Amino acid sequence: MKTDLQGKAVLVTGASSGIGRATAVAYGAEGARVAITYHTREAGARETARLVTEAGGTPLVVRYDLADEQSVRDAVGRVAEEWGGIDVLVGNAVVWGEAIPRPGKPVPLFEDVPAEQWREVLRTTVDALFHTLQQVLPVMRGRPWGRIVLIGAGLADTGKPGAGAYGAGKSALYGLVRSLAWELGPEGILVNMVVPGQTLTETVTAHVPAPFLEEKGRSLPSGRMSVPEDVANAVVFLGSAANGNTNGETLRVTGGA
Repeated sequence: MKTDLQGKAVLVTGASSGIGRATAVAYGAEGARVAITYHTREAGARETARLVTEAGGTPLVVRYDLADEQSVRDAVGRVAEEWGGIDVLVGNAVVWGEAIPRPGKPVPLFEDVPAEQWREVLRTTVDALFHTLQQVLPVMRGRPWGRIVLIGAGLADTGKPGAGAYGAGKSALYGLVRSLAWELGPEGILVNMVVPGQTLTETVTAHVPAPFLEEKGRSLPSGRMSVPEDVANAVVFLGSAANGNTNGETLRVTGGA
């Protein structure tokens, strides 16, 4: 399988840990130049950069705040200026906050959710992506081809009490992917989405009891939960030349959930 990613400029948002880090490293292993964004975890982003270098890629660490439109402009502008454009965008960055109730915590009634919390979740899941795409597309359109892979959430399919705002925000990506596929496909830019199930990232293993995760894994058709590398491999496939004509689609990496 030829990915043809050697020297390509790849922007992975939210790559200081978890799925974002695994994705950045996977692109690095293909010889890509990988821009790694972070909001507050600069040390984590620097560690990702080290791993990208070890894998054979060229890293660039850039600060990126989902809630700040100017920060988004600055981050994309720096990557485009540094590398002369952007070939691949992986929209992975997310703000969890109180958007998803954690095990053992009270689940708020929908009517009790503060309006500002609702707006903040949509701002960081939908609006931030809008601003990012508006900055990336002008520099991507002028290149021979491009790939965009957005990271969805299995929760948008399954639902969860107390997570209405987050589910609404991630569900919006389905329609966005379909529309962009029609608009950008004729220019050689393919747009798709990868939907992870509950994945064994550092955040999940730190906050969810191990017995629950083990039981969850045994209940899946695959017999185990996904690890970040499982998701990263799917992202690299869709975001490379190995993907010749998959466009406007959603690929679920959930172990068959």
